[in-house]
Amino acid sequence: MQEVKENVPLAPITTFQIGGPARYFVDVRSEADIKEAIQWAKEKGLRFIVLAGGSNVLIPDEGLDALVIHFVGNLCSIKDGVVDTWAGSNLLVLLQTAAAQGWGGWEKLAGIPGTIGGAVRGNAGAFGSEIKDFATKVRALNSRTGETKEFPNTECDFSYRHSFFKDHSEWIITRTQLELQKMEPAESAQAANETIAEREKRHLQNVKAAGSFFMNPKAPAEIVATFEKEKNVKSREGRVPAGWLIEKAGMKGAAVGGAVASLQHPNYLVNQGNAIAKDVRELAEKVREKVKEEFAVELQEEAAVLS
Repeated sequence: MQEVKENVPLAPITTFQIGGPARYFVDVRSEADIKEAIQWAKEKGLRFIVLAGGSNVLIPDEGLDALVIHFVGNLCSIKDGVVDTWAGSNLLVLLQTAAAQGWGGWEKLAGIPGTIGGAVRGNAGAFGSEIKDFATKVRALNSRTGETKEFPNTECDFSYRHSFFKDHSEWIITRTQLELQKMEPAESAQAANETIAEREKRHLQNVKAAGSFFMNPKAPAEIVATFEKEKNVKSREGRVPAGWLIEKAGMKGAAVGGAVASLQHPNYLVNQGNAIAKDVRELAEKVREKVKEEFAVELQEEAAVLS
């Protein structure tokens, strides 16, 4: 395990660029490191919090009175289309590494911020693809017992933005195995670039945000029908986009302090440069209340709001 540091600023390692410092902080790049870090926290009587790519998370302004265990390093091996990767590997770097070796099929996930471990935990997805379509096996460490276990895809309880690991936070994802298909490197690179260009067009790239702040909710049939008619697309699982509801509720562009519901993609609550976590939380609450009032639909956060 690397050196444990004190009072480390967390905002710079999050996509929101918001939040106070960690009381204690350590980088980890192996299961052994994680076990040592957890043991260190237990001996000090401290809670610990796992942080990887820093997307999909809002750090409180006062920081975290905890040991932050920070996953680092892009570590993977690829053989015959099977990718075996450390959970801290950046998703886009992994996609590009596989493409260079002639493996792909998951280019719709290009540009989703964060690490493969975070993507598995939240079953990240975009443009009709989800990580569950590629992950065949997930290795995890039980932080309470020290046990490690390999979960086949069928035991990961994947569903929309959900997995077993979200419900059982004692299990920390350490490695993931994915199966890709044979693909020409140039073809994969082009497909990934097209996906990223589409994300940029929708203002989803390189903004100070956690990604989609709310999950797309299931909605009453009449709201689903309105959405399908207006957008001329079929609803998936009876869900409608949270951003569409936010806009319909008149909250597109709504702001609190330095935080705004993006004019381009209202489900992105964006730090305009001087936002604090309190601004984001208050804005999220206003958005949630207005959507509930207008549509009787309860928005649930996709982003992890830490305290």
